[in-house]
Amino acid sequence: MLKPAQIVKNPSVERLLKLWAQRYKMDLSSLSLFEEPSVNSFSAAASPAGRALTTTKLKLNSLNINTQMAWILTKSLYNYIPNVLDFSEARRITEITLIVYCQILNIYQQQLLSTDSLTVERLQAAGYDEGNLFSVWGIPPIEELAYTLEPTLIAFQGEHTACQDWRAIGFMTTQLKFTNKLILKLLAPVEKILLCPYFKFIEEQVAIPWQRICAASVKQELDSPTLILVEQMLLASEGISKTVYSQLVEHFPNYHSRSGNLTHPDVAHSSIRDLNMFQAYLYLCILEQSLVPIEQELLPLCKIVLEKVEVKWEILEKWMQLLIDEIIRRVKPEQNAILLPYIQGMQQAFFQ
Repeated sequence: MLKPAQIVKNPSVERLLKLWAQRYKMDLSSLSLFEEPSVNSFSAAASPAGRALTTTKLKLNSLNINTQMAWILTKSLYNYIPNVLDFSEARRITEITLIVYCQILNIYQQQLLSTDSLTVERLQAAGYDEGNLFSVWGIPPIEELAYTLEPTLIAFQGEHTACQDWRAIGFMTTQLKFTNKLILKLLAPVEKILLCPYFKFIEEQVAIPWQRICAASVKQELDSPTLILVEQMLLASEGISKTVYSQLVEHFPNYHSRSGNLTHPDVAHSSIRDLNMFQAYLYLCILEQSLVPIEQELLPLCKIVLEKVEVKWEILEKWMQLLIDEIIRRVKPEQNAILLPYIQGMQQAFFQ
């Protein structure tokens, strides 16, 4: 869950902030050979005029409809729970979801208001090559984006946790996932690549404690074995998640939950995000020298959500074992003294 975390910068914090920001770099891998755009087309779409056009298109034509449609899809996933939300709660959640996306679109539109003169030619003259031109068009500084969105996202989270039935907490990331998917379908390939990092940030920010990890690193020296371990594992986290997800598919090729087969793209997306969440909570515990985040946040969330979408506990057990094995495989033997007490604590919390 999202909790406010004040970031006080020092060299250790700066190092982890850079790793956090790397998660939201623009990803060109979704483009096919036949639709690969030029740098000039990115420049046009990322310009103030291009961003205004994208934002206006979404706000006027589809944003309200798609937040409501995402609600319907989310509700259908949980419709076996009697009276999980009443009408007034549903309306409030839909309204705050719309506010979240309006705010992120405003941030996106304003990101380059002062850089109208930064044409490709001028950027190249200033020393930018095609490889790093895209950094100019990316998200704002990660901590700035987090602080700007924090009040709205906490209000969004509050509407879910205030519901009469606490099982409604499972709606939060599900609704964001569906909203992101519906909105992105309406965009041209270049627009999609420019906006995807913002939407990914929203979905992860309410579920994964990256911000708290950065804040907790303030007590670590740059050469601290703990900081070195956390930095190393954060760099590997996405690869670890994808490896473990592939292993889960091999172990349970025919398994279905209410969300679908493990190989379904939506289930793959959620599974990889949640594997990142498990890792982040583990590293937060290491930095805080406490198992409280796992025991009081991650474990209750799993009990509330995973069981309610009919994910069997045996899947979670295998999930955990594969994840732990993959993490241990990637650390050096001398790092086990730091890592193993928290891994053992996680296992005990979940399975004793």
